[in-house]
Amino acid sequence: MNDTLKEHRGLALSARATLRDAMNVMTKHRVGLALVVGPDRRLLGVAADIDIRRALLKGAKLTSPVVKAMNRRPVTVSSLATREEIAAAFRAHPKSHLPIVDARRRLTGLAALVEYATIPRRYPNRVVVMAGGAGKRLRPLTANTPKPMLRLGDKPILEHVLEQMIAAGFTRFSFTVNYLAEQIERHFGDGSRWGAEIEYVRETRPLGTAGALGLLKHPGTEPLLVLNGDILTKVDFPALIEFHRAEKGLATICVKHHEIQVPYGVVEHAGKRLTRFVEKPTQRFLVNAGIYVLDPRALAGLPKRRACDMPEFLERIRRGRRGGVACFPIQEYWLDIGGPKEFSRAEKDYEDLFRR
Repeated sequence: MNDTLKEHRGLALSARATLRDAMNVMTKHRVGLALVVGPDRRLLGVAADIDIRRALLKGAKLTSPVVKAMNRRPVTVSSLATREEIAAAFRAHPKSHLPIVDARRRLTGLAALVEYATIPRRYPNRVVVMAGGAGKRLRPLTANTPKPMLRLGDKPILEHVLEQMIAAGFTRFSFTVNYLAEQIERHFGDGSRWGAEIEYVRETRPLGTAGALGLLKHPGTEPLLVLNGDILTKVDFPALIEFHRAEKGLATICVKHHEIQVPYGVVEHAGKRLTRFVEKPTQRFLVNAGIYVLDPRALAGLPKRRACDMPEFLERIRRGRRGGVACFPIQEYWLDIGGPKEFSRAEKDYEDLFRR
């Protein structure tokens, strides 16, 4: 019997109880339901406050049997369910409490929403993190350390990415590795230390930002979430997955607004005549944010045994299927840690935005 039911033992009533009995225990325990059990504590039904009120409106009396008002097919959770599975049941059935029963439908506990509300939803999608690059622009920092293993605060960049994804509900990972791969594999192992599952996709030679996807042994049937291992962001990844599903394409690319200010006054003209003078204009573009969602079926379009970068791969998908690639605009914080300037900014932003 779990703690919630221990605290509210009186909520379990026999089939001989009346509507008045049910209302009394609800009032006493401040829980909006009563559990009706038979011999051997087998759950017969649940009488919620609304069930009793409906019965009274239909002419029942307070002395009427509670079995006349109860729901004989209430939503329950298995006594073998994990905390994540119970949390998922509450999301599917918005109730304050759910009875816990064993295989013989015997009442073993009562789950309270407040105990599971903070448990994140678990997603079956595999997350592929590209962590094989040499990080040449960050030399000498990457001379003996792969870029995803450079530290922000007290952890490598890649560990921050992993923990962020786990907090969002993703626990299945594939790390594509090449340059100094042993450092990444030694630090993360099989992922069990984080309650995750990590497999490694080993490139014997660089295959580009998309080519390594062709080495995945078990891509599965759920959309793949693919991202570079050197990105610091607060993107809502569950929202990204839902967006991809709604668009019904083969791929989704995350895009971010980027601005470039021309440091001079720009002259517009027609032939030899001035038409307009624009002082230090700002050019605005949408840029590739290095985060993607891919339908596993799309991997069949990867070129075999040669390097392929993601822009080439997405262009293949776009040409092969009209509307096959959707764009997901990022409004949240995002930073690609490409060079020394970006790494310095990442160190500062981590302290200001992520550590709090």
